[in-house]
Amino acid sequence: MIDLSPRKSVAVRTALLFALIALAVCGARAQDWVRTGTNLGVSKIRIAAADFKAASADPQAGGLKSAFDQTLYNDLRYAGIFDVVSKSMIPTSTPGTPQEINMAEWSGAPSNAGYVAFGALTASGGHLAVQGFLYNTAQGQQNPQVLGKQYGGEATVDSSRQIAHRFADEIIQQLGGIAGIAETKIYFVSNRTGTKEIWAMDYDGMNERQLTHLGTVSLSPHVSPDNSRVAFSSLGKNGWSIRMYSLDLGRLMAFPAAGGTTLSPAWSSDGTKLAFSSSREGDPDIYVSDASGNGARRLTAFRGPDVSPAWNPKTNAQLAWVSGRTKLPQIYIMDSDGANVTRMTDGGYAISPSWSPSGQFLTFAWDRKYGPGAPGGYDIYVMDIASKRWTQLTHDSGANDFPSWSPDSRHIVFQREQNGHSEIWMMLADGTDQQQLTHGGGSNTMPNWSWK
Repeated sequence: MIDLSPRKSVAVRTALLFALIALAVCGARAQDWVRTGTNLGVSKIRIAAADFKAASADPQAGGLKSAFDQTLYNDLRYAGIFDVVSKSMIPTSTPGTPQEINMAEWSGAPSNAGYVAFGALTASGGHLAVQGFLYNTAQGQQNPQVLGKQYGGEATVDSSRQIAHRFADEIIQQLGGIAGIAETKIYFVSNRTGTKEIWAMDYDGMNERQLTHLGTVSLSPHVSPDNSRVAFSSLGKNGWSIRMYSLDLGRLMAFPAAGGTTLSPAWSSDGTKLAFSSSREGDPDIYVSDASGNGARRLTAFRGPDVSPAWNPKTNAQLAWVSGRTKLPQIYIMDSDGANVTRMTDGGYAISPSWSPSGQFLTFAWDRKYGPGAPGGYDIYVMDIASKRWTQLTHDSGANDFPSWSPDSRHIVFQREQNGHSEIWMMLADGTDQQQLTHGGGSNTMPNWSWK
């Protein structure tokens, strides 16, 4: 239990309130500048995903094929660059090879697909083999192939899903010119085992797995850019400190504890530095250390708590953070040496900043009408750094907090609390196509999207 007794300093108690606010509290079309800046404003490519052909009589093949088909379809649908043909509108044929596909079936009504993904799946002797193709229907039968890929793995549902993710990312890269997110992970906090532990899942909410088993309160997971470590805050016998979990070794790693309340670790995009909030010198301030926690230097020294740092991943030359120097928390940015402090929000209660990979936007949670008896609540916003223009992404849908950008800058993951229960959601960066990722099993909070 967090000690909020009078003997704790007001500053520390306020810092905890800001950093952990989701534990207590937790439409409209986005402006064109958001869609343009996130490359969501272009015309979508109409694509069909045929059900793959089961090319073996192995009894596992049917289940593996179903997992593959559904995963590929969802990956393309979530990408934000495709108009994916509904399963009810595609031909009933299941072409497994180029010789078996009738291009006119797919390019004509009702599917009217510009591209079609198809192929075959074989399971034999515990091994899974998938051959996938992407064809341009406008080419007819004359050199229509855009992609032809072969994949292999174990004959398991998880392997089938991972192969579908890889094929989807190949399609997204080829047609959209961007790296896909189908193989990325989301790290989050869940109390489904009785205590708040760090968990991980695939970007689409599947394959949930528990990482830590500390039996205490662990919060604010942030994965390193090389996906080898997860830094997080945890409550131990000496208070709040940063812990480090090795994804390669599957266990905790040594990390120095400097005293005071230390929260909200955040990685620089080159993986060489960590920013965090610490009260080691009294007031909670923003510090930066190397990746091992050594050589910490303080960046802020203004009266009032400073928490929740987030790097500009494009340059690593700036940090956004939350400061209570004007009483209610607001979003600020500064240079990575603490200079050129600029306030970004103009009132209300603003928390949980996350910087887009492009360096152009901040997303954060904001209650713009905060106050006793005031209407409104916590919603996710996006702000253009240069102009300070903002747009609201969520509306009338509970308390929304802890947004985190996807590595393609097109998606945001966040937590939504409704009726006292929190789940993880995903949406496009203009607020459209909101999808719930977790479903029950305790409260699921504080998502962090992997870098790749």
